[in-house]
Amino acid sequence: MTRPTDPPMHIIPAIDLIDGKCVRLTQGDYAQKTVYNEDPLAVAKEFEAAGLERLHVVDLDGARGGGIVNHKVLERIAGGTDLKIDWGGGMKSDEDLRIAFEAGAHQVTGGTIAVKQPEVFLGWLERFGPERIILGTDVRGDKIAVSGWEEASDRELFEFLADYVKRGVRYTICTDVSKDGLLQGTARELYARIRREQPEVNLIASGGVATTEDLDALVRIDCYGVIVGKAIYEGRISLEELSTY
Repeated sequence: MTRPTDPPMHIIPAIDLIDGKCVRLTQGDYAQKTVYNEDPLAVAKEFEAAGLERLHVVDLDGARGGGIVNHKVLERIAGGTDLKIDWGGGMKSDEDLRIAFEAGAHQVTGGTIAVKQPEVFLGWLERFGPERIILGTDVRGDKIAVSGWEEASDRELFEFLADYVKRGVRYTICTDVSKDGLLQGTARELYARIRREQPEVNLIASGGVATTEDLDALVRIDCYGVIVGKAIYEGRISLEELSTY
């Protein structure tokens, strides 16, 4: 039985990469790493076989060091599936974007770059268009977190997002770092406020999904999409359940 979702919400499974392997961190802590599969393409094929159409891939090596690292994995996944892949993690230059798009990314996410070099991020928006560039709004407390969540910035989330929406951003992935990987529920109030204040932006929620009740709550908020990671790998939500959305 298919769940009624009006309007529909995109379910976006996540693959995080370290050393080319599929991993998950807890609260963005590289010391709290679990390796789930050494073959990310095999994982992506399972998602596709379940009827899912999108995939969120984060190059954690790139996020930590700055600059694309695991692009060969992106190339394998894009070449081996028809999934629409959004790619992020340490993207800092036009060359990084060129590599990502040539490797098969459908969209690219920039977070740290939007804080530290806004003129570069705005240049990407202009050259590639707002349908292909996602603003990463990772937040710890009320401040934007950068550099693989290892640094705090002085940019306040809502002001930061409003500024970029005015400049043409149409997609944002918002992760509450305090909830990521804990399987304790999502930042519903935060996402509801974003939907109220920036209704024109396509909000993709990320972090904390543990049950289908969390997904249903995000449908009611009218999120454009939701990223689901650890709940899949830990068996909290089945791919069959995700395919009903």
